[in-house]
Amino acid sequence: MNVPEVTENAVDVTYIKLKTDAEKNGYRLNPDIEFTKNLIRGILKNGQRYGYGSCPCRLASGKKEEDLDIICPCDYRDQDIEEFGACYCALYVNEAIAHGTQKVAPIPERRPPRSLRGKNTIRVMAAGSPPGFALPIWRCKVCGYLCAREDPPGVCPICKATKERFERFA
Repeated sequence: MNVPEVTENAVDVTYIKLKTDAEKNGYRLNPDIEFTKNLIRGILKNGQRYGYGSCPCRLASGKKEEDLDIICPCDYRDQDIEEFGACYCALYVNEAIAHGTQKVAPIPERRPPRSLRGKNTIRVMAAGSPPGFALPIWRCKVCGYLCAREDPPGVCPICKATKERFERFA
């Protein structure tokens, strides 16, 4: 398959869009601009190749329905940032890395092996989750934003309140 080259203009435009969107929503891009632009080149190339911008550091299947979890930003981003300071490919980083007071370290892969993806039809209830939900529901005490996940987000995507301002919602 012959994939056309990604233009530098497309990389620059995407970089500005991602940076603006990330900062508006409480995230930070990797401060190493050349590294970040190389990741963006990979996302754009995957977009040309597959029709969707999958993570450049993972092997995509070419079938969007199988790769929804690794379309950037991937489903694992927030957990990786919370636990390790950066997402798997290190496109998104925490404040400490963004300001140079912490270094990016290797992040283990959270994505289940292909043989296990989509196979777990029995959902185990997370401790403290309401009946019928597999994950706890978190409510931002500032704006009321709700989300279902293991832990509250680091920053509310609506009002930018930090995770300390979230409470379990039942």
